[in-house]
Amino acid sequence: MQKPKLDRMWETFVRIPPNSNPINLIRFQIIPLISQLKDKGHVQWYHFLVHNRESGVPTSDDDKNAYFHIRFEFEGADPIRILPDYCVMTQKTRQLENITGIEKSLLKNEEIEEAWRIIGEQSEWLINMLSIYKEDRDIPPIQTTKRGR
Repeated sequence: MQKPKLDRMWETFVRIPPNSNPINLIRFQIIPLISQLKDKGHVQWYHFLVHNRESGVPTSDDDKNAYFHIRFEFEGADPIRILPDYCVMTQKTRQLENITGIEKSLLKNEEIEEAWRIIGEQSEWLINMLSIYKEDRDIPPIQTTKRGR
């Protein structure tokens, strides 16, 4: 994955329904969405994290839902027009010159884009990991987390 161009960044949110398996949401909504956007050349870089209203989802005060917060570097397309209906609150991001917890001056070359690249690789790793499982099986979240033996 290459470093993103921060001036081309957009974000969108996919609601995680209560009592649902978020791994299956990644497998059957997020992965196909990212694959389609990459295949059409609209996206070179992406990442996704889980957030809620307290951690950055621009939603109402009474919304208690968790969301996949997806950021993309879009090229040659208007994401508002091409993203599916389950992608909500889509907007161009403000400059992403900072990442909470990462001191830019400590980075080699002091390029925050390099930190964003690594964060994208984490999402890419999860997508690759989930892609090796059988599609007709429910995958518990513990399958993608570290556990001691």
